[in-house]
Amino acid sequence: MNDTPQSPPIKGLGKLIHIAGWGILFCSPFFFTGRESQVTFEGYFRSIIVPLSFMLVFYLNYGWLVRRYLFNRRTGRFLLINLLLIGGMMLFVHLCMRYFYPPEMHHPARPPRPLNETVGFFLVNAVIYSLVAGLSVAIKMTDGWYRVAAIQRELEKERAEAELQNLKSQLNPHFLFNTLEIINSLILSKKEKKAVKVCETLGQLYRYNLKQNKWITLKEELEYTKQYLLIMKYKINDFSYFDDVDERLMETPFMKAILQPLVENSIKHGFQRKNQECCISIIIHLKNEKIHIEVMDNGSGMEAVQQQLLSEEIQNIYEHPMKRLPETGHVGIKNVVQRLYLEYGDAFDVKIISNAGYGTRIEMEIPLERAGGEEEVYV
Repeated sequence: MNDTPQSPPIKGLGKLIHIAGWGILFCSPFFFTGRESQVTFEGYFRSIIVPLSFMLVFYLNYGWLVRRYLFNRRTGRFLLINLLLIGGMMLFVHLCMRYFYPPEMHHPARPPRPLNETVGFFLVNAVIYSLVAGLSVAIKMTDGWYRVAAIQRELEKERAEAELQNLKSQLNPHFLFNTLEIINSLILSKKEKKAVKVCETLGQLYRYNLKQNKWITLKEELEYTKQYLLIMKYKINDFSYFDDVDERLMETPFMKAILQPLVENSIKHGFQRKNQECCISIIIHLKNEKIHIEVMDNGSGMEAVQQQLLSEEIQNIYEHPMKRLPETGHVGIKNVVQRLYLEYGDAFDVKIISNAGYGTRIEMEIPLERAGGEEEVYV
C-alpha cells in the first residue's frame, strides 16, 4: 500500500476555498440586515473590521511568516512576531471600535469593567486570533506537504527509470556478440583453454547481473569489473590494467554497476583508434571521510570542445537530476553521475580531466556511509 499522499483532486481548489470563505465573511452584513434597513459605509466597516483583522493575521502568516521563519526552523522568532502581530491587531480593533463609530452608535457611559472581566475578554480574543494564525499554518503546511509528496513521487519515478536504464545498459547485446567472436577466434586458433576461461568469465558476469540488488560491497563491484576487463584483454592487443584500493573499504556498501561503465567508457572512447599500449588504472582511497574514486586511461582523450560539452551535460544533470538522459555520447558516465547524484545529492562530486592524445581521468567522491535505507531489490 502506498502511503504517499495524493495531490489535491482539483487544481486551484485552495484558491477557490480562500475566495469563497472570505467572500461569505465580507458579504455577511448584507445577508443579516433587514429589508427595511440600509447598509451604510460606517455600519459595514463596523461589521467587517474584526474579519478584516482576522484576514490580515491569516495572510501575513500564510504568505510570509510561515515560509520565512517556520520553514527555516526559526520557531522562536515566528512565535514572537505572531505575539506582537496579534497584540497589534487587538489594539487596532479596539481603537476602531472606540473612535470610528458614528455618533449615533455610541452608548451611554458604563461603569468600568472589573479587571478579571477585562483580562478574560482580551484572553478570549487572543485565543481566537491564535486559532486563525494556527489555521493558516496548518493550511500552508498541508500545501507544502502535497508539494513535497509530488516531488518525492517524481524523484522516485526518475530514480527507478535511471536504475532501469542502467540495468538495460549492462552487458548489452554488442558486448555479448563481441565476446562470442572472441571465443570463436580462440577456438579456431587452437587456444581452447583460453576460450574456456572466457566462457567461465562471461558466465560469472551474467550470474552477477542476475542479482538485482542495488547495493553490494566494493569488493564485489571490483571483482565484477576485473572480470569484464579480463575479457577485454582478449579483444585488445597489448592491454593491461591495475588497481590500488584501500583494503579497509573492501566490505563497504557500494552501489552496483559504478566502476564497470566507467572502464567501458575508457575502452569504447579511448582505445578505439589506439595502436600502442592500452592501460586502465582504478584507484580507490579514503579521503576526508569520503570514498575517492579515480579511473584513468592512456587513451586518445578528448578535445577541449568535447570535454566542455560533457561538462555541460553533467552540470545539466546536477540542475535537473530527474530529467531523462538523452541517448548521446558517453552515456555510461552520465548514467553513473545521475544515479549517484540522485542517491547522494550535493554530497557527491565528479571531475573529468582529459587531454587529447594523452588520456582521461575521472574522479568521483561519495560519502563513506551510503545514503540509502534498507536494501532495495529490483525485480
